[in-house]
Amino acid sequence: MKHIGPISGISAHASEFIATAGYDNQVILWDAKTGRSIHRVTHDHLANQCAFSADGKYLVSASSDYTARIWEVPSLRLKSVLSGHGDDVEMAVFSPDGTRVATCSRDHVLRIFDLDGTLLGELKGHDADVISVVWSPDGLRLISSSDDGTVRQWDTASLAQCGLVDIGGVETDTIAITRQGLVFAGDDDGRISLISNEHVRTIPAHEAGIKRIVWNDDKQLLVTLSYDRSAIVWELDAQQNLIKRRTTALPSIVWPRSCAFVGEDKLVFATFGSRYATWNYAEDQWHVDGIAPAVSINAVVNDAGQQYSIGDAGMLFKDNQPVMGVGSLCNFLLPFGPLLLSGGQMGQVFDALTGRLLYQHRSPLNCATAFHKDGVLHALIGTYTGEGLVFAQDTAQGLTLIASIPMHDNAIKGVAANDRHLFSVCASAAVALHNIDDFSSARHVEQAHTRISNGCCTVDGGFASIGRDLKLRLWLGSGDEVYDTPHVNSIKCICASADGRVIATANYSGTVALFDLPSRTWMDVERPTASGISCLSQDKDSNGFIASSYDGNIYTIAYRQAS
Repeated sequence: MKHIGPISGISAHASEFIATAGYDNQVILWDAKTGRSIHRVTHDHLANQCAFSADGKYLVSASSDYTARIWEVPSLRLKSVLSGHGDDVEMAVFSPDGTRVATCSRDHVLRIFDLDGTLLGELKGHDADVISVVWSPDGLRLISSSDDGTVRQWDTASLAQCGLVDIGGVETDTIAITRQGLVFAGDDDGRISLISNEHVRTIPAHEAGIKRIVWNDDKQLLVTLSYDRSAIVWELDAQQNLIKRRTTALPSIVWPRSCAFVGEDKLVFATFGSRYATWNYAEDQWHVDGIAPAVSINAVVNDAGQQYSIGDAGMLFKDNQPVMGVGSLCNFLLPFGPLLLSGGQMGQVFDALTGRLLYQHRSPLNCATAFHKDGVLHALIGTYTGEGLVFAQDTAQGLTLIASIPMHDNAIKGVAANDRHLFSVCASAAVALHNIDDFSSARHVEQAHTRISNGCCTVDGGFASIGRDLKLRLWLGSGDEVYDTPHVNSIKCICASADGRVIATANYSGTVALFDLPSRTWMDVERPTASGISCLSQDKDSNGFIASSYDGNIYTIAYRQAS
């Protein structure tokens, strides 16, 4: 038993069990002493996080299938399904006494359930996705963090909000709490906020956003994971000051999304591979042996009659045959003159054809597009920290960085270009338009989508974008247009056909829907895989599309002309 997609969540119970939740929909239970997998179960969609009850009798998993599920340990027999959320469930945690479970979701709501799955109450008030939740040590309150930049406290009896701290409007993905009630919050500016009775102290910690905070009360240790590719172990002293004890650079296979304490001096980490990684923080030793790379493909493109693909393993495939390894997860492929640009979690830009490192950025890279300026080929690469990196083709070096455009204050999820403008979409749901001639801002729409904007493409007369709100939006010189889509799960990617007539959209559950631009009508809907579609590209030979999937396969998407 192993994962075939990235591991997004990890939890541990004492030195006995480790549980992992993955983007392959699997939840796997492992023996912490031997490292052997014991049992596995599946969700209907991505498994995001998991957590043990304090006594280790139960495990709860949170999923993008809009549920959380309680499993008996070690059999992983399903005990109950916690349903009713209207979007992805990002986290689920047991109360200190183990009698209740709190869930938080991208539908902006927190819910409390008993162990049989009965809903005990809803907590509403956040204005954006709720990403993290913890119980107070006495079980009388819940503390939650959200993309709305606030940390809120809730009375679990009355279900009323009883506290609010604004972290400067900065998205805050992760929180933890001590037995004394001190709350730690990690935000997208790389800061740790220490919250006590709504008094806030903030300290800089990382060069990019903090994606996970983990607290161990017995050891008085805090761990922070960041997209700057580092983990830091902090000690809390008697005056409630955080003292940095150990910093480590994360191996490329490690995903800084989750970790857990195990035993005396070890941490286990989520990875982009088949199993978890282990770090002995006392000796600063990593153990990543035996982790097979995930099969997920993140990008596919046709270039000069060849099909190239790349994914979590950092291996470039040419016509389905491995040809070059760059050594780290990659999110995009961009033909660029004689180069094939790629990059991802390590913040590095590669020529995927040769494996040559071309540029190092401070945060992960997510997307790319090509354009011409003054007759010279340029590339725009979108970063997790909101900058758009602009490179010009250079005959000597291959490319040269000429600008870093502050496009957004959060992760850029997609970029596109035409002859006049650069277009970008952001995890904050914003879109932006920048002028190619001087890279100045031409337009910024803060709430272009009501949920995360995931992708965009160039169409005749402007651009198109999609997002988690299940909308297709057209940004045209003649005016903005919005269309409901046939999708029922979050839309991941978008592409326009070579002839410009059709827009393809695809989601995390493997469904592809085609939109006829001239008639403004939806055409074919198909589901080539039960796994998510990660990327859509033009298939110029057939005037259709090729789609890469998290299952490691590539699918051809044809379309028939609308009558």
